[in-house]
Amino acid sequence: MADKKYVGSIEAGGTKFIVAVQDVESGKTIAKDRIPTTTADETLQKSADFFKEHHIDALGIGTFGPIDIDPNSRTYGYILDTPKPGWSGTNVKGFFEKELGIPVAMTTDVNASCYGEYIARGKDDTKSYFYVTIGTGVGAGIVQGGKFLGLNNHPEMGHMLIKRYPGDDYKGNCPFHGDACVEGMAAGPSLEGRTGIPGEKLARDNKVFTYVAYYVAQLLFNVYMTARPDVMVVGGSVLNEDDLVKVRKFFDDFNNNYVATPDLDKLIVRPAVAHNGSATLGDYELAKAELNK
Repeated sequence: MADKKYVGSIEAGGTKFIVAVQDVESGKTIAKDRIPTTTADETLQKSADFFKEHHIDALGIGTFGPIDIDPNSRTYGYILDTPKPGWSGTNVKGFFEKELGIPVAMTTDVNASCYGEYIARGKDDTKSYFYVTIGTGVGAGIVQGGKFLGLNNHPEMGHMLIKRYPGDDYKGNCPFHGDACVEGMAAGPSLEGRTGIPGEKLARDNKVFTYVAYYVAQLLFNVYMTARPDVMVVGGSVLNEDDLVKVRKFFDDFNNNYVATPDLDKLIVRPAVAHNGSATLGDYELAKAELNK
């Protein structure tokens, strides 16, 4: 009987690292933990210690970025210049390869989530899948034919330029683009920035959710006009299923019958994987691909 195989996942976020282990044969998660994101050295070491306690044969990482995904680059697998203090220039991929002595696959957190949705929705290589998270930041990825969009660099669609909703006078919270990009106007901090109240405590009929829906719809429309994905998944904690009704309406208004679209209730959807688990599922599959190389 062949030795059992185990793969690991790290969903590396700005506030926490979710680490998990899957039994490849059963497909079940057999261990999981949450590690606060502190300094790079401390967070990476605690994550490595978790996997030393729970043997794995390969590791998939979906991380905040931006990151270097060019295999021919000197800084392949590094986090590049990031607003997260103390993390710029961190060699994440190399650290785990050295500490654990196993193959490591690494991509952005949203790419990992998109890959997880691709797996959960049937792994259909005749379709393209788009995933965007609207949370503390805004990021997105596309899987087409089973491969990520972006060969040597990954997309940064959260910083797509947008037009302002009439009457929204918010100055924006993006340190690079202010009020000019999706992240500056639609990410979680924009809710408290406009109202002084944390987003999770706002009534869902507050007009700021209409603003966010408008900006997210612009992003989706721009992506649809560019890549024509078959499924567009809106993840993250800022918008819910009811908010997507507004998003679809704005999307339809932007399109103005220009191109034929599928049923928008089926095109623009919430994640198929519950509890923000898309990234972990995607990481597992990327780790298995490393085992099969």
